[in-house]
Amino acid sequence: MKLTKTAQRLYDEFAQWEIIDCHEHLPPESVRLQQKVDVFTLFGHYTRTDLVTAGMANQDYDRIQNTDLPLELRWKIFRPHLENVRHGAYARPAFIAAKEFFGFDDITDDNYVALSEAMQKANTPGVYVRYLREKCKIRTSLTQCGRTDTGTDLLTPLMPMGNYTGINKWEQVEQRAAELSERVNTLDDYLGVISKGLAKWKSEGAVGIKMAANPYGSPERAPAHAAFEQLRTGEVKEIVGANPLVDFLVEKTLDLAAQHDLVVAVHAGMWGDFRTLDAHHMIPIFPRHPKTRFDLYHMGMPEVRATGVIGKNNANVWLNLAWAHVISPKMTMAALDEWIDLVPVNKILAFGGDYGKPVEKVYGHLVMAREDIATVLGRRVDDGLMTEDQTLAVARKWFWDNPVELYRLKV
Repeated sequence: MKLTKTAQRLYDEFAQWEIIDCHEHLPPESVRLQQKVDVFTLFGHYTRTDLVTAGMANQDYDRIQNTDLPLELRWKIFRPHLENVRHGAYARPAFIAAKEFFGFDDITDDNYVALSEAMQKANTPGVYVRYLREKCKIRTSLTQCGRTDTGTDLLTPLMPMGNYTGINKWEQVEQRAAELSERVNTLDDYLGVISKGLAKWKSEGAVGIKMAANPYGSPERAPAHAAFEQLRTGEVKEIVGANPLVDFLVEKTLDLAAQHDLVVAVHAGMWGDFRTLDAHHMIPIFPRHPKTRFDLYHMGMPEVRATGVIGKNNANVWLNLAWAHVISPKMTMAALDEWIDLVPVNKILAFGGDYGKPVEKVYGHLVMAREDIATVLGRRVDDGLMTEDQTLAVARKWFWDNPVELYRLKV
């Protein structure tokens, strides 16, 4: 991306900073080292959406990610779709990584084998340190991989709230209780299990829990208690459809998160039928839990303006740009420019790569995030709205100060 002179100066300054990566799905490095990586690792994760939308069959996507199949066969399946997706934001981190880490200016028929060999050769102990800390200057990545034993201070865990609140069978209640050496006879007993579970996660290094901005029903105790008793007595084997028990458990867990000083991260917007993940669904919930700190993800895309207003109106809500830069840089920059008008600058978090296996792409995504933020802030300088020193102070909040404060990070 070509930057103005002002934006380039800002970008160059950002590139020297140590940062907090505010959202990943990276597993422990030992998991990554057990996986074979190749050129298709770079086209994994979110790039799947663009490939399938472009016409690749789902089973063909699964085939190109199957490392037991010959690389040449998989390239033959993939190659007809490459030109349709290469210019999209999802794909750009792959090309940035190929160049920065392995010296390939493009990914082509002539070099995909050599690139794959170079990637696998680099997949050795210390790969996270080399890619994340040394190249990206990430002090820690807030990762959601479903476990707390990340094995390194490079990965700080957040855990899934639905592990405890997503209950529609009695067997799930018994399993969660047994995992904590507890027994459950009443709804209050189960709330105790949730509290003990959150405390355990906290003691193991977790700094938050994750939920989604689904439409939730009224969190009343009476219908929740009735549903709980139906499951406990076996009158109902499984709750199908609207679930008043889940609605109640979510409500109570949000307060328990505050008691245990855990941030509640909220997926909002993009993915599948994004209407069911709309940030609007959280509007009545945030004010009911003033002591709970919420990290609202992904700019709520595509509802970026409404998400900005939500951040403006709620003191306990932060706005996280994780994933946004590779969904659409243009949408991200337009929204961020408006958010500077709308939202106090201490309430915005700059970056989260949002990747699992393809750790190489975190760097590519970070390049795009720096470009987006430098462009928006550089324009403010050129328009006479801010000085360069002021924009650097704001960006430092976004990349470091705000996530450290929000998540109480010991860094």
